[in-house]
Amino acid sequence: MTANRPGIFALFTWLCPIVLGLTLVAISTATILDQAGASLPVILALVGVAIAMVVSIAQRASYRQLSQNLYIQLEKLSAMSTDDLDPERFQQQLRQANLSDRAQRILTEIYQSIDQDREKIYEFQQKSASSEVRAHLAETRTAQINWVIEGLTEPVLMVNQYGEITLKNSAAIKLLGLKDVAEGTPLEKGLHCESLVQLLHETRRRKLKSTRLAEIELEDPDNEKHWYRVTVNTVSEGEHEGASESGFGAVAVMRDISGYKAIQRRNAEFVSAVSHEMKTPLAGIKAYTELLADGEAEDEETRDEFLGVISGQADRLQRLIDNLLNLARIEAGVVSVSKKPRSLNDLLDEAAAIVQPTAEQKHITLKVELSPMYLGVLADRDMILQAAINLLSNAIKYTPDGGNVTLRSRMSDREVHFEVEDTGVGLSPEDCEMVFEKFYRVKKDQKMASGTGLGLPLAKHIVEDVHSGTLTVKSELGKGSTFMIALPTVQVIEHAS
Repeated sequence: MTANRPGIFALFTWLCPIVLGLTLVAISTATILDQAGASLPVILALVGVAIAMVVSIAQRASYRQLSQNLYIQLEKLSAMSTDDLDPERFQQQLRQANLSDRAQRILTEIYQSIDQDREKIYEFQQKSASSEVRAHLAETRTAQINWVIEGLTEPVLMVNQYGEITLKNSAAIKLLGLKDVAEGTPLEKGLHCESLVQLLHETRRRKLKSTRLAEIELEDPDNEKHWYRVTVNTVSEGEHEGASESGFGAVAVMRDISGYKAIQRRNAEFVSAVSHEMKTPLAGIKAYTELLADGEAEDEETRDEFLGVISGQADRLQRLIDNLLNLARIEAGVVSVSKKPRSLNDLLDEAAAIVQPTAEQKHITLKVELSPMYLGVLADRDMILQAAINLLSNAIKYTPDGGNVTLRSRMSDREVHFEVEDTGVGLSPEDCEMVFEKFYRVKKDQKMASGTGLGLPLAKHIVEDVHSGTLTVKSELGKGSTFMIALPTVQVIEHAS
């Protein structure tokens, strides 16, 4: 208690034996002399008291100096760095402090106590710093994982071992309507998709770590149906040998496979259409072959007729196969293309000459109105010729006898155009959108002419995929159709390259 009160300690110092002894000697001397009748004793007594007071003050001052030195040294000791705690430096500072031996011993004991704990403190500081670093890294990694999950376009939904929703990204919130569903909500209360709820519950109830796959059809917020492939994995906080004593949670990642499903459907439709188109000529060939084998053709004229039918059906089958192969090669990008600067009018003249006999058989007037200008295109001769023949043949097929088919060409700005116009049956707006699909044929006109439904799709691929042009159609039911092709000029292609 007196350590913080120097005045009180000074009073105690005054009462110390030396001071008390001097005081008693002074008082005794003064009493003896006083009994002798002399006034000197009083003086001596007063002198003794004065000496005691001087000694007391000196002791007090000495104590204050000592306490201040101790206080300063303790402050330095508490503020010492690891380097200051070096034994030699500490002893040097202690000697410079001019303290009593006892004070030096006390400070030395304090130093030794600190020195003994210094390694423990240093180790603790290292562990603390390491823990802070690991905690920071864990926070950073968690933030990165959350950022990645949140940025995924695939919906992600996770439940814990109790079947409560613990994680959902923006895509899942939007698709599954989980905006107002808080974390911790039981799955069956927050999610209104019975098949997905059942899949998550069945997965998390498994005894071992596992993965399940399923395909689910869902409606998006715009009420459009999509197919999703759902991959559900078990998750646990403690991954040990693939098992969890406290049970598994489950996380579902959903991938939109609507495009894949559409391709599957189109492939199935394509195979079905090809099969149908091949069956028709094969059936004709088989039937007339059996007639010939059974001797049904009794005369030469009948045999020639049967053989003509067989030959025609075989040609149809050959065209179908050729068109399929050409389409497949163009779509796969493996077709051999030989582009050279050519005169478009020369190619169109050649195409018109090829289809002219067919037009004459149907009493159709084929008009060729080509531009007098030189229309240069960088084209593969056989392919452009095939596209022009397909368009002209299609126009002749669906134009009644006595109608007109016109082939035109012209220069327009930086493109060359040619078009095939007919006075045929025409197309509805719906048919105009579908007419370039493979195997698409207008039902009402199927009996008007035979066909594979591949001529126009092949022409479109040749023009647009191989020659960077465009092929469009405009039509009106009962009045005819016009198929228009635009191709870049040779100059435009050379400038672009």
